[in-house]
Amino acid sequence: MISLAGRDILKSWSKFVFTGVGLGLLIGVTFSMAGVYRGMVDDAKALLTNSGADLWVVQKDTQGPYAESSSIYDDVYRDLLGMPGVARAANITYLTMQVRQGQRDVRAMVVGILPDSPGEPGYLVAGRQITRSHYEAVADVATKFKLGEHIKIRRNEYTVVGLTRRMVSSGGDPMVFIPLRDAQEAQFLKDNDAIVGQRQRTAANPALNRPGVPGLLDAVIESQSHNPYVNAVLVQIKQGFNPEEVAAPIKRWKHLQVFTRAQMEEILVVKLVATSARQIGMFLVILTIVSTAIVAFIIYTMTMGKIREIAVLKLIGTRNRTIAAMIMQQAIALGIIGFVVGKIVATIWAPMFPKYVLLIPGDAARGFIVVVIICILASLLAIRAALKVDPAEAIGA
Repeated sequence: MISLAGRDILKSWSKFVFTGVGLGLLIGVTFSMAGVYRGMVDDAKALLTNSGADLWVVQKDTQGPYAESSSIYDDVYRDLLGMPGVARAANITYLTMQVRQGQRDVRAMVVGILPDSPGEPGYLVAGRQITRSHYEAVADVATKFKLGEHIKIRRNEYTVVGLTRRMVSSGGDPMVFIPLRDAQEAQFLKDNDAIVGQRQRTAANPALNRPGVPGLLDAVIESQSHNPYVNAVLVQIKQGFNPEEVAAPIKRWKHLQVFTRAQMEEILVVKLVATSARQIGMFLVILTIVSTAIVAFIIYTMTMGKIREIAVLKLIGTRNRTIAAMIMQQAIALGIIGFVVGKIVATIWAPMFPKYVLLIPGDAARGFIVVVIICILASLLAIRAALKVDPAEAIGA
């Protein structure tokens, strides 16, 4: 059987292909938007996986340390080590800030860790882990820092001794790992004028600077210059124990909030990413409507451009079903070209995005089905117009 749609496409193939490419760019944007959402979810899960924790112990009545601020004393981990089922526990701090390297600033999440403890990068692509208690750093490659470079965090300089990959915050910011004590200092570090002012106010307070109590003022000033807080304690449980069973006594006796991996993933994905997901969802709906309108307009215009040809087909006895199939096949062919172009361009420009874009085969398969459905629906208007053509128009009546 001769394909009328194929013959018509070959007759004006350049116009058809360029139209498909334009549609493909729009479809590529749609794929990219879906990839941005997938990337955000993957970033959140990567953050939890990279921490190496089974439980997150945070301040009571908070959903920290990622969704909310959390502050607990840095000696809490010692109590946790004595709890049933706890294998390892380590303090950790998180601080999103601008890290300076030379003349440029890089937005990063600065993570305070203890060597060989939960929270340390699970693998490196270059260099070594932090071994000293001060002024060493391990950075994600997304920061574009290099081994041996010096970076500035607050007033201190750090040497990059190791590089890791896919260590990111829930917002996609690359991580920079530094020793815990340095991170605690950086988190609450004040400028010199503020420190001098605080000391003067402390010295002027009669309750804190009593003449009959030597050494009191120095002790108070020393306590003010030290940060005894961390954002969370990462806990790894012993084999054979259930996370909920280990978490229950910590909540009951230590008056702290404890989250399991499943609970923390729900906080990050369902709550933190939820608003962005709705935003992206609205864009996808709008892009779908726009794509449908474009395909409908293109197919309708192409159909109206060959009214006489359609009239001739009717005059020689071509059935309406055949004419409708021709128009629908053209619409589907246009959609297939657009899908292929869209998938290619989305794959090419995805690595250029500042944040991670994850394109998965499942989304591509669902996208193909949606594109075909859109093309079928978009062709209905043109089919309706074609079926109304009077065969008399073939002879100019």
